[in-house]
Amino acid sequence: MPTSIDLALPFAGDWLVQNSPANRVPSHGTTLFASSYAIDFVPVNSSGRTAPFTPGSLVRPEPAARFPGFGRPILAPTTGLVIAAHDKEPDHPAYRGLPSIRYALTQRQRAAAGWKALAGNHVFIDTGEAVIALCHLQRDSIAVTPGQHVQTGDIVARCGNSDNSTEPHLHVQAIDDRIVENAHAVSLTFNGALPRNGQIIRT
Repeated sequence: MPTSIDLALPFAGDWLVQNSPANRVPSHGTTLFASSYAIDFVPVNSSGRTAPFTPGSLVRPEPAARFPGFGRPILAPTTGLVIAAHDKEPDHPAYRGLPSIRYALTQRQRAAAGWKALAGNHVFIDTGEAVIALCHLQRDSIAVTPGQHVQTGDIVARCGNSDNSTEPHLHVQAIDDRIVENAHAVSLTFNGALPRNGQIIRT
């Protein structure tokens, strides 16, 4: 298996980079579930912002559909074979302000429940060299099935807010085994580069 793999960007439009391994490894503060080189992309509007932050955002959850990227198409970042597809988890509200603190306190419980309790709705694409995981997808949005070959740029699902997610976004990671608990992390680049936290990608 490779130590690194280069992918195409799995989306169009404007997206904000968060939790990038260009800034630190492990990118999400843990090596659990082969996530050392995982990266998050948050869809934003043309001004580079997500949903407007209001006084209500401080004290209560917000509908995921209020956020600009909820439901945006997610594209295959590589050619490969779909080996897993799961999209039956609900899209929960988004959490900012005090709700995000309360939600963070339950993360250990989700981690103890296993990788699927963190990833939510997801698709795995096997490139023959590594397995690419696309996570937190919208419920009932997956447009591919296990055993299907996809080409780079094919629509595979839509951006959601399932399981370990505080607002609609896409989590991408590469691993060297289809069984996450047995896998090692594989580092990622996108079109030959690794974007940094805070960068807005416009495609």
